[in-house]
Amino acid sequence: MEGKRVNDPFATAKTSNDDNGCSAAKPVCVPGPIIIGSGPSGLAAAACLKEKGVPSLILERENCIASLWQLKTYDRLRLHLPKQFCQLPLLPFPSDFPNYPTKQQFISYMEGYARHFELDPVFNRTVVSAEFDSGCRFWRVRTVGGGQPEAITEYLCLWVIVATGENAEEVLPKIEGMDEFEGSIVHTSGYKTGNCFLGKRVLVVGCGNSGMEVCLDLCTYDAQPSLVVRDSVHVLPQEMLGRSTFGLSMWLLKWLPVRMVDRFLLLMSRMMIGDTSRFGLTRPDIGPIELKNATGKTPVLDIGTLEQIKSGKIKETNFFSEKDGFPRKPFPHGWKGENGLYAVGFTKRGLLGTSMDATRIAQDIEQQWKSRPIGELLHSVEQRYKCVRNPSVHPHRN
Repeated sequence: MEGKRVNDPFATAKTSNDDNGCSAAKPVCVPGPIIIGSGPSGLAAAACLKEKGVPSLILERENCIASLWQLKTYDRLRLHLPKQFCQLPLLPFPSDFPNYPTKQQFISYMEGYARHFELDPVFNRTVVSAEFDSGCRFWRVRTVGGGQPEAITEYLCLWVIVATGENAEEVLPKIEGMDEFEGSIVHTSGYKTGNCFLGKRVLVVGCGNSGMEVCLDLCTYDAQPSLVVRDSVHVLPQEMLGRSTFGLSMWLLKWLPVRMVDRFLLLMSRMMIGDTSRFGLTRPDIGPIELKNATGKTPVLDIGTLEQIKSGKIKETNFFSEKDGFPRKPFPHGWKGENGLYAVGFTKRGLLGTSMDATRIAQDIEQQWKSRPIGELLHSVEQRYKCVRNPSVHPHRN
């Protein structure tokens, strides 16, 4: 939440509070969970809850669902894994979609998903704080927006699901000499196509799937990209033996230990794409799946960029990696916190991890939901709120 405040201009909006520190306007009591974010993670959590009879309220700071996909992705983007590994719970991709859906196809799937489950997020509401009242045992979620930049709304609920995404905020590192650089500096969230870089020399910082694909896109527009490698990296073919590399890996893991599958993947990669260290792409000491399980670092699935590196159209160098900030508990235990707080979509396992989180959260909340009827939940939240407004009222005395 601190990161959201730093990067969100709405966070500086002034509030009108009474003597007890509460918003002057009466709060909105929400019987079910509040979900922060209407991307794939938020929609998946809401759909799984609804399927179990639990309503939820989705709060979204932008004016659309899947805003990262709609507003901050480049045009040529496709899913890097086959669609069966990227579909959200309870609704597969349309059968006529290709194996690797395009950006627009994925967005249409998200929109269809929301319509199918009748999900209706509240847009243009930026969450500026989410605080657990330990005395009255409920969450106070404050938002700004909703047509008026300084309009404050406070929601009261028993559960909060954070679904803001692993990549909600772009990070532009400070590099020595940036202030004196006369060219343009663009984060990948602002990159659409290489059309405006025609014939120019471009430095791409980062060798993940996005960085590799941006380099490939730049090559199609006759730019001259160089790629900065942050660390050692595993580059694998997108497909092996006529199957997706990811799908083949999942199948092999049913029968073989991780290290043996890793050896197979590296042997096949060596045969198909050669020794990547010759081009500045040194591999880590441990295998791709073991590394993914230990650190969340995803191997790069090559879709043609390596051929451009081999031809000399893309040049490379080395850099250093930094630790990120994700849930402290390792996968698969990072979805549940304390006091009704949950997180979905922070597994570093893409949309497949999102589906797993959403399913677990819905099952956990369902057990609590079924033990208490809706009217009792609303009454409980309202009574707990009264204890904040009037300390003489105890939520458990009525």
